[in-house]
Amino acid sequence: MSNLPLLLVEDEPNLGQTLRDYLRAKKYQVELAVTCAEAREKFKAITPAIAILDIGLPDGSGIDLAREFRSQRKDCVLLFCTALNDPSLRVEGLELGAEDYITKPFELKELTLRLDRILKSRNFTLLNPDEMRFGKLIFWPKRFEIQDGAGEITSLAQKECAILELFLERKNEVVSRDEMIESIWGENSFPTNRTIDNYIVKIRKWADSDSEESIKITSVRGIGYKLELKGN
Repeated sequence: MSNLPLLLVEDEPNLGQTLRDYLRAKKYQVELAVTCAEAREKFKAITPAIAILDIGLPDGSGIDLAREFRSQRKDCVLLFCTALNDPSLRVEGLELGAEDYITKPFELKELTLRLDRILKSRNFTLLNPDEMRFGKLIFWPKRFEIQDGAGEITSLAQKECAILELFLERKNEVVSRDEMIESIWGENSFPTNRTIDNYIVKIRKWADSDSEESIKITSVRGIGYKLELKGN
């Protein structure tokens, strides 16, 4: 995953420069911005695969900035690195589609480990074809969109997309809820089984809309789910 363009938004000079240099040494193409205005310009200029954002910025909120980025690009990985250890802000950030919320101070290695985990879980998206067809169904992983059997296109939330990618990567195998949590949410998050099930509802509805039954998602009681592809 080296050479990925990364936008770092951090207004504290020493920390920003340290993080920039460290991540560049890890082969990321890092651009540093210290304000929301500068971040907006660089976001358009470099089209980052990853954006790491502080929340308390001199000309605005990193949460609002992330919301702008998400509206423009659904495929950009968002992370927050902030001194604000506020549970409500953490929830707000994760709800708008951020992959992680890291509180300062943190070890530099912790950041790269979290990045590695996130990119490993999203590797299927980053390397996938732009369009995948299954009978009448279409999946655009980089656009976070699906087309159902009736031809209707709908957007997927980031977690829904990640679950579908994991299912396709592990097609015809049972994927446990614990595996989903570890791969998609990470070890520091604790979604309930009901949360997992709710995310799968839209994916299953999409699969069931194809009269050719190209994709079938079945529940494996007490364990998780299995995605089967017709002809595979």
